[in-house]
Amino acid sequence: MSSILTRRALLARTWKVGLGLIGAAGIWSMWDLLQPLATPGFGGKVRSVAASVITEGSVTEVSEARAYLVRPPGGDIIALSSKCTHLGCKVPYCESSGRFECPCHGTTFNLIGEYLTGPAPRGMDTHPVEVGADGLLYIDTGTREDGPVPGVLTLDEPATGPSCDEGGHA
Repeated sequence: MSSILTRRALLARTWKVGLGLIGAAGIWSMWDLLQPLATPGFGGKVRSVAASVITEGSVTEVSEARAYLVRPPGGDIIALSSKCTHLGCKVPYCESSGRFECPCHGTTFNLIGEYLTGPAPRGMDTHPVEVGADGLLYIDTGTREDGPVPGVLTLDEPATGPSCDEGGHA
């Protein structure tokens, strides 16, 4: 047998080596895409507003976090999930009544998300909030704490006006 490499064999080996190098380069360049990324939006820590913006008794919606930032009278800032604990509808804040009112089935929650009336099994869920080094509030949407069970009322305030279902304004 001859140990001389034919032209055909040389070209075949060259093509195989070339394709192998192209495949290796593709895998090398795709490595970053194969790595999981930190979630910048919902499901991770969501950057919101400065703590000084959240005044006592105010409600600020943070749509990226699907949450509301609330500072109850004499309390710390809390992040309430905007998702109803009954069937998952978005629960808007009703300015006229000063309460969160679910438009789907009529559940109402007070300013700090405690259950008042309706079919929901508990109050609004919360997310941890922390102040970052930049002075902004960060809502950890990857962590959810169940809302309080019905009957637990630490903020017992009457409605400030008509509900949004009764003609009040959202």
